[in-house]
Formats: sequence, structure tokens, C-alpha cells
Amino acid sequence: MPPTAGLLLDQTWRMHPDLCRYTSAAFYDGKLHGVDGLGRQEILGWASGLRLVEVPHQGNTNASPEEAREVARLAAQLTGRTWHDKNGTERSMEPTDILIITPYNAQIRAIQTALTASGQTGFRVGTVDKFQGQEAPVVIYSMATSSADQAPRGLDFLYDPHRLNVATSRARALAIIVTSPDLIRVSCRTPHQMVLANALCQAWETGG
Repeated sequence: MPPTAGLLLDQTWRMHPDLCRYTSAAFYDGKLHGVDGLGRQEILGWASGLRLVEVPHQGNTNASPEEAREVARLAAQLTGRTWHDKNGTERSMEPTDILIITPYNAQIRAIQTALTASGQTGFRVGTVDKFQGQEAPVVIYSMATSSADQAPRGLDFLYDPHRLNVATSRARALAIIVTSPDLIRVSCRTPHQMVLANALCQAWETGG
């Protein structure tokens, strides 16, 4: 977008500064900043910002039971923790305070199965499109695919910066990306593919 065209809303009323720094650098040329008070948002006992959890797996295209089990484990750890909002109010974290997002419908089913198997209910699980415009104290984003070569819709879908931006920026305090470490080992053949992979590479550097 040329500097003379378009309108950038350069303030967030949602994200903790630690998460905003990643979002701003990866998607907004460092121009996004938060309003005062967002730094007080936290889940007690957990660091705010972006966190990346590597789950090795092979042969998965649009569903990973390995990642699904890790998502269920993280959800169990977070539920019941104390949420501290920007106004100083504290309360116990509930399942509805955690958005669980994935690119694929097949992974939604895998995650729901893992949650049910661990006796957990009440979580919001869906695709990026479903949760656009929503927010929660925590977002868990499960990428599901084992490697770039196995992405069923190619790099343009799985590595789409807009999809990664929307998914992680739904979080008020903590965004967790659950992913195969092989997704960072992508052989880019064109400048376009390098642009696609860049935001995920930055997430690895920030949250790894």
C-alpha cells in the first residue's frame, strides 16, 4: 500500500505489548502500538506475549493427533489460572477464555477428540475465518501440517501472513503457536514464497 493511500489504524486496544511487538514487526512495519494499560493483562504464572511450542510429527497433512494432544494439555494447564485484566480485575480462567484455532476442519475434529478424551469441554475451537473479529485472553494456534511439502493447499494457504496475523492477534495476553519444527525448514523458490515464510520465521525467533 503506498504511503499516500489507505488508512492504518495504528493502535491496538487488545494485545499485551509483548505480543504487539511481534504483530507490529511482522505485519505492520513496526507502526502498530498499544493503548496504555494493556501491559497489565496477564495469566498469573505464565509469561505474556508469543510462545511457540514445537511438536515433532511426520506424514500429517491437515490433521495432527500429536498437536491435538498438546493443545489439550495446554488447555488443561491454562484453565483455572488467574486472569488479570487491564483494569486490575482478577478472576479464574474458564474454557471460553481460550480460543483454539487451526487452518483445517480436520484438525478441529482432532482437537475436539483430544479435548473430549481428556475430559475437557466448553472450549471454542474453529478456523481463522470463524474467529475473525473475536478475542480472548489466550489463543492456541495449531498448524497441523508436518512440513511445507505436505501442505494440502500449498504455501499460499498454510503460510498466509494474513491468516497467521488474524490467528495470533485474537489474543489479549498470550498467543501459543503449536507446530511441527519442520515447517520452518521450507525451501523457498521465489521471492513470493520468502515473503510467505517470513512471518512464521519471525514467530520462531520471537517465541521459540
